Amino acid sequence: MSRHLLLPVVAALLVFSPSASAQRREVDTPRSEAELRRGGDDLRRDHIVRAVEQIGPSVVNISAERLVRRRASPLDFFGAQGDRARRSESLGSGVVLDASGIVVTNDHVISGASKIYVTTADGRELEAELLGADADNDLAVLKVDGRGLKPVRIGTTSDLMIGETAIAVGNPFGLSNTVTMGIVSALQRTVKGEGRTYTDFIQTDAAINPGNSGGALCNVLGELIGINTAIVGGANTIGFAIPVERVRRIADDLLRFGEVKPVWIGVRGTTLTTERARPSARGLGMRVRSVYPSSPAETAGLEPGDVVVSLNGRPVESREDFDTFLSAVAPGGPVTLEARRGERSRTLSMKAARIPEDLGLEILRREIGISIAQVRSGLALTSVARESPADRKGLERGDSLLVVNGSRVATLEDAARAVERGYGRSGLVLVVGRGGYAYNVTFALD
Repeated sequence: MSRHLLLPVVAALLVFSPSASAQRREVDTPRSEAELRRGGDDLRRDHIVRAVEQIGPSVVNISAERLVRRRASPLDFFGAQGDRARRSESLGSGVVLDASGIVVTNDHVISGASKIYVTTADGRELEAELLGADADNDLAVLKVDGRGLKPVRIGTTSDLMIGETAIAVGNPFGLSNTVTMGIVSALQRTVKGEGRTYTDFIQTDAAINPGNSGGALCNVLGELIGINTAIVGGANTIGFAIPVERVRRIADDLLRFGEVKPVWIGVRGTTLTTERARPSARGLGMRVRSVYPSSPAETAGLEPGDVVVSLNGRPVESREDFDTFLSAVAPGGPVTLEARRGERSRTLSMKAARIPEDLGLEILRREIGISIAQVRSGLALTSVARESPADRKGLERGDSLLVVNGSRVATLEDAARAVERGYGRSGLVLVVGRGGYAYNVTFALD
């Protein structure tokens, strides 16, 4: 074939063959707008979106009706007189723990409610039954008869990192299923509020507003790491959540017993500080003041004077740290303490136990010096040991026991429980009645 005959063929190839850039455009261009949209959605569905998709169906809205009685105002129209009742509704949030209808929320969301309603993520409104609540931990457990509920996936706080992404889902100001995002700002925060001190909170700057109470705080995997509980008044970037380990521990007790059963190892202590420490400074550990006979702590070899510096790998800087970390351990669960005496350090292992049923009354008898009994009007002192702390304070047989550590007591069970709750404290405050008068009496506990 001659050279001249090849030219038309080459020219034809140049005319009819698409250029390389045109080929790339043809390959890169989606075949349809739907395909383009699907591709964009995949790019936009990042780890935050996936986390919300995971936990969102497990977060519910809670409304609680209360009948509030108030005195009618003299200026009320139509001459209304006497007491009037009105219905109050609080809006909060909750989290589904179990597909059978178990929901956890804050105690303050449902406290005093005559009726409680749960609205699920798919819009169903269900009346809830209160199974148990604990004001000291600000947690409550509800039961609803609902099908198709998605239980939350439980995470852990043991490896939480400061600066880690935190996502809050709840019902702020009645705006259901609102999502906010921030970071974990701090761990093991202590917060005081309305006569109680709450410890071991997770602090976050994810926006938490009224109505978020009881809602979920989760990580980027969509796992529950805490229950949103409190905010600092006047601040919109300081919120607090109860760690999920404590939520599970308290919820388990409320489901089994209807109340929280404290655990113990039989030790009482006080925060160890330096002589020059500021009042707000953190301590150096918990100095053991006393060890209860035949307790897990005594069996393991813990002695008065030892300083506990860690519990289950978590640093203990104060008595509050010790109490908080122990409260997250289930009965029968392992407890490992690092204890120091002088330059010597020991690791002690034991198992947490339920507080003995007679511990509260035994403390009153052994350490305060009083025995009490049930009488028609409540509780009365039946004996006061000579030269005991109670005797030196002037208590007498026949006095009435009215209040223990701020809790009114009418039965032996009430008194025992109130003393048990304050077992780790360094003091016991009793209100004793005599001849129509009530007296506050404080006792130091060794």
